Amino acid sequence: MKILVANLGSTSFKYRLFDMTDERVLARGGVERIGSEQARCFVEAAGQREERALSAQDHAVAVRLCLEQLVDKKCLVSPRELSAIGFKAVHAQGLTGVQRVDEKVLRAMEAFNDVAPAHNPPYVKAMRLLASELPAIPLVAAFETGFHETIAPAQRTYAVPREWAENHGIQRWGFHGASHRYIARRTAELLRKPDAKIISCHLGGSSSLCAISEGKSVATSMGMSPQSGLPQMIRVGDFDSFAIPVVMRATGKTLEQVLDDLANRSGLFGLCGHGDLRDLEATMVREAPKAPRKVEDSPAGLARRAFDIYVASVRDYLGAYLLLLNGADAIVFTGGIGENSSRLRAAVCANLDWFGIRLNRLKNESASGEMAVQDSGSRVQIWVMPTNEELIVARQTKEYLQSQAHGSQARR
Repeated sequence: MKILVANLGSTSFKYRLFDMTDERVLARGGVERIGSEQARCFVEAAGQREERALSAQDHAVAVRLCLEQLVDKKCLVSPRELSAIGFKAVHAQGLTGVQRVDEKVLRAMEAFNDVAPAHNPPYVKAMRLLASELPAIPLVAAFETGFHETIAPAQRTYAVPREWAENHGIQRWGFHGASHRYIARRTAELLRKPDAKIISCHLGGSSSLCAISEGKSVATSMGMSPQSGLPQMIRVGDFDSFAIPVVMRATGKTLEQVLDDLANRSGLFGLCGHGDLRDLEATMVREAPKAPRKVEDSPAGLARRAFDIYVASVRDYLGAYLLLLNGADAIVFTGGIGENSSRLRAAVCANLDWFGIRLNRLKNESASGEMAVQDSGSRVQIWVMPTNEELIVARQTKEYLQSQAHGSQARR
């Protein structure tokens, strides 16, 4: 059984091709900078990497080109050899969990285009293209919100008119479900404790925390949309909605323009002009300018302030989840920032001795791959752990196909 897992970002398409008989990765690749003149396609198979420039103006074209490349590399005889294409889908009105992509699912995703504007439109476009060109191959959407269905109402419900939740699905849905699900399973394995209390910190271009108990999500920082929770790289994070009319009156902008600012020009980028933490950290450590310019208004000062705001938000949720879980067995850092920024991990874990959380400085600074970085006196384990969202989606897709096959046999 070969399953292709598709992961679409706002300007990227990445995939992994799995042989699910042993969960072996046959190939991985994708297209970066879709829509720009710098668009490039890459594929890794049999230990070799190939990269080339191409003209990919949208995600649908990028998916088609990658399928052609997999055939050229003899990873597939043809795209029809695939048992399914699994998508790490984000959000849909009235739907969650794992769904076979059909017109009902596509319409539900389109209904939430304005809730997940960076994700839903490219996913829907690519899904429609593939459904048209490869109608015999099942398309399966594993929604990120599915992992958070176990969150209790007290943690999911906004204090808004009850009919908003009942009739319109206004609630804390949560995202990064595949990543948090992987962290839950892998950490429990490493700790040899199925009922482990885990705080998963998925920190990257998009960031969220998740409180996990017995392998289940019990709280998460993102809410109704991926724009909420922690400050994101370009998205606002938590924000008082009553500030919106103030901005509209002061600037003359429409509601749509303000929402576009909050979704695309806010977060760390809005604070200091850097949406990538690597650039932010590099700027932050440079020497401050000489007088008379204020240090806090310098590029380094603005970067430091943005970094501090991000860390403060992570710590706010971390503290809340330590209270909710009544402590933790492990805190796990994953995602591009969580895995690679020792400075960020050190700042998040600073002065938490009272909670039994003590980071080992040398281990933290040399961390690579999957590694425990707590001090010997720490009651709570602290891990750096690469996530594997694609494997989770491949497993969910396989389980869905098997459940459908069993159901079909039972009906005969």
